[in-house]
Amino acid sequence: MMALEVLFQRSDPELKDTPRVRRGPIRIFVVDDHPAIQEALAATVSSEADLELVGSARTAAEGMKRIRALRPDVVVVDISLEDAHGLDLVHQIRAELPETQVIVFSMYDEVAYAERAIRAGAMGYVMKSESTQSVVEAIRTVMQGEVYLSHRMASRILSKVVRGRSVQPHVLSLDMLTDREMAVFQLLGQGYSIEEIMQRLNLSRKTVETYRRRAKEKLGFSSVGELLQFAVQWTYRHTRQE
Repeated sequence: MMALEVLFQRSDPELKDTPRVRRGPIRIFVVDDHPAIQEALAATVSSEADLELVGSARTAAEGMKRIRALRPDVVVVDISLEDAHGLDLVHQIRAELPETQVIVFSMYDEVAYAERAIRAGAMGYVMKSESTQSVVEAIRTVMQGEVYLSHRMASRILSKVVRGRSVQPHVLSLDMLTDREMAVFQLLGQGYSIEEIMQRLNLSRKTVETYRRRAKEKLGFSSVGELLQFAVQWTYRHTRQE
């Protein structure tokens, strides 16, 4: 755990929180634009005596509004949302409601996004290829003030600390991208146009094109076409379909 704290360099005290004494079930809110995922999580949570689902939303805007009102103990967030990037929502929740813990539940391979999610303020990362019971385990873990990651991801992060480098060269290159640049890269890989990315991230065309250009330069490509080809290939390799 100490090595993880050093790696993430978080100034907030979440990683050092002591478990809080509870007087009732852990209150959970879900933000995911897939109804089937919401239903699966609701069914799993309802079967656990110490957990309670207090609400859900399909968009970041609706989710943040309800999260402010309900102030749940834990929010489970998807990365790909209709109106925003999930990491932006993680940032916002942590900034406004520091007592609320956040877990990212995503179709993206943890190698691609787990470290970024923790840096953004999440306390756990679970892939949708895992069972919903893993989310339950993550919820209980983060409520004890601990970070929840798979053994594989925890080992990879610790290896980075020890070796000072990433295990996979293409992942090392992507580590150079900012969260915004990574979000644009991800959406390009999913086949979204500039106009669609503008709407999803609430950015101007010039800003989206700037992030695209920076990603192209940092990754060492000479053309946008090369960047797009790599983005599509990367997305295919690192996406786990529900």
